[in-house]
Amino acid sequence: MAARQPLFPVSSVPWLATGGALAALCIAWLAQYGFGLAPCELCYWQRYGYWAAIALGVVAILQPAGTPRRGIALWLLALAFLATAGIAVFHVGVEQHWWEGTTACTGQTTAGMTPEELAKAIENAPIVRCDVPAWTMFGISMAGYNLLYALALAAFTLKGALRSKAA
Repeated sequence: MAARQPLFPVSSVPWLATGGALAALCIAWLAQYGFGLAPCELCYWQRYGYWAAIALGVVAILQPAGTPRRGIALWLLALAFLATAGIAVFHVGVEQHWWEGTTACTGQTTAGMTPEELAKAIENAPIVRCDVPAWTMFGISMAGYNLLYALALAAFTLKGALRSKAA
């Protein structure tokens, strides 16, 4: 039997992965500016992973195909997607109340505050809470979909990194 041809040539992996990271940011901006879904602190953290992935993707694109440097860049790119997925896991856990979020997400405790301190805390409270999903579909929040998307991009990029080593 003939060897099965891959769907994408290994040389296109950094381009597709970088485009996937850019697409994630575009979808986030569309949700934010097009549909009025204000992001919370953890939403912004997840975006940082995609910015890192774009930067690493550009580095990978600039490396000659089939070189160890491109393979290393692909491994780092996959790591950026895994970090984004890790932040998404944390965010989903906060939304599901499995654990507490950061104080930037949920605000601080008001116990023992003077009335002046309480008024200042209310004024400085986050507008968007991380523990309340802004949007869900089929019971999955945007953070949950981001987790699945980041894992898919990580798997795609890891497979590309392995294939680039074999090429």
